[in-house]
Amino acid sequence: MPKSIARDNLLKSTTVVGFMTFLSRISGLIRDIIYARLFGALPLMDAFLVAFRVPNSFRRFFAEGSFSRAFIPVLSDYEENENEEGIRELIDRTAGTLGLILFFITFVGVIFSPLLIFLFAPGFLESNAGNDRYELSIEMLRLTFPYLLFISLTALCGAVLNTKKHFWATAFNPIILNIVLILFAVLMSPRFEKPGTALALGVFIAGILQLLFLLPFLKNYDRLPRPKWGWNHSGVKRVIKLMIPSLIGSSASQINLLINTLIASFLATGSVSWIYYSDRLLEFPVGVFGVALSTVVLPFLSKENALDNQKQFKETLRWGLSLALLVSVPSAAGLFLLSGPLISTIFLGGSFSGYDLMMTDISLRGYSVGIIGLCMVLVLSPAFYAREDTKTPLRYGLITLLVNVILSIVLVSYLVSENSEIPHLGLALSFSIASITNAVLLLYQLINDGLIEVDKDGLKHILRISLATIGMIAFLITFNPDNSLWVSSGIAERIRSLFFLISLSVIIYFSILFLLGFRFKDLRIETTSQRL
Repeated sequence: MPKSIARDNLLKSTTVVGFMTFLSRISGLIRDIIYARLFGALPLMDAFLVAFRVPNSFRRFFAEGSFSRAFIPVLSDYEENENEEGIRELIDRTAGTLGLILFFITFVGVIFSPLLIFLFAPGFLESNAGNDRYELSIEMLRLTFPYLLFISLTALCGAVLNTKKHFWATAFNPIILNIVLILFAVLMSPRFEKPGTALALGVFIAGILQLLFLLPFLKNYDRLPRPKWGWNHSGVKRVIKLMIPSLIGSSASQINLLINTLIASFLATGSVSWIYYSDRLLEFPVGVFGVALSTVVLPFLSKENALDNQKQFKETLRWGLSLALLVSVPSAAGLFLLSGPLISTIFLGGSFSGYDLMMTDISLRGYSVGIIGLCMVLVLSPAFYAREDTKTPLRYGLITLLVNVILSIVLVSYLVSENSEIPHLGLALSFSIASITNAVLLLYQLINDGLIEVDKDGLKHILRISLATIGMIAFLITFNPDNSLWVSSGIAERIRSLFFLISLSVIIYFSILFLLGFRFKDLRIETTSQRL
């Protein structure tokens, strides 16, 4: 493929996915604003967030994590090297096998909901935490757990579309979830004796609608699955072989968040909610840029690997990493410094109190540093999965999990022993350190493998980003008012001030970059270079 076409396709695809993901995050923020205003950090919200996080986390590291990263390289190989009958057989056998296994898992998950809540939020059983959270979360999980079945089949459909370089429908799909949850929170929850039941029912309905939404697009490509059992099919075996080790390697950050939720369930009531609201703001830049890059890069890398085009493989990887650093570094700094203004503007009011603002602000600052590691991992890990190497991400994922668990226990224990009111800060810091550790290990391995070469141009790119970020930080430190002023201001004033600070920060950041010689053409993909 000519380099101009490759560059245009990547940029166009990333822009489309980024825009759709941006709309998804905006609708998600609106959903969370409604949650915060209606339910704040009450026990009901703690219970729902655990009941939703269990299937949602399984989705992320099973369906959109390990499955997508295993299935897309295999399907890309079939698309390039097999006939139409072989491609359709792989899709049909994978859909049938995945669907039946997930049905069984869903059945078991619904029956053993009490055990799952005990495993993921054992602190809910403690008397000082309130047994109502435990009972509420069990009732909700029985409604939310089937979401795993629907959304995993949705991920299969999305993987097929992504392999055909059709990205927008898959990226738009989460908006359906947010719209349904908003409607159920606002319109249905007041009609239920237990409002949390309405929220859980909304998750169930949204999963069905998300799956149905993608089916017409698959039909247009003649890729609509006709499910058949295929455990012994050679392609399915390849997918399963790649999936098993990548369950941890591709989803270390999601498992770390589950660990954080587990530990937070032992802390003060509201801790689970504070972490959730922090995570939602953290996911905004990660989702819009990091996930968009990962979604686009994996199919392109898989295709280049199938064609044995190593030069283009390296260039695609270099392009993704350069763009990830360009966005994630200033995003981390901005989220740290604008944490209070963001939370007060988006969540403050109704059942979300000033104390909730302070606690969420503390955890979000701890999480913000991890943006850099998360975005880098989302770009670096596809380089391994595209080559069907799942063992390396697994090894580093296990190290990352160990780092997070040890640091979480140590930091939380220390803060509790000091009678601190902010032990959940230890969870946020541990998560960030673990994410950066994962990114550094993956980067080191790719450099050793010769797939990334850091030369003078790469170091210059990093230096420019660092200096531009320092300039942006100086501006925010100088002009960002104290949190108390944000709390005392009206919502209109908060929005105007926040828009002013963010807009000027972006202008300052890119102005300094351009003064230092950066041009967007520097991010071009070349077929004759192997630079970072």
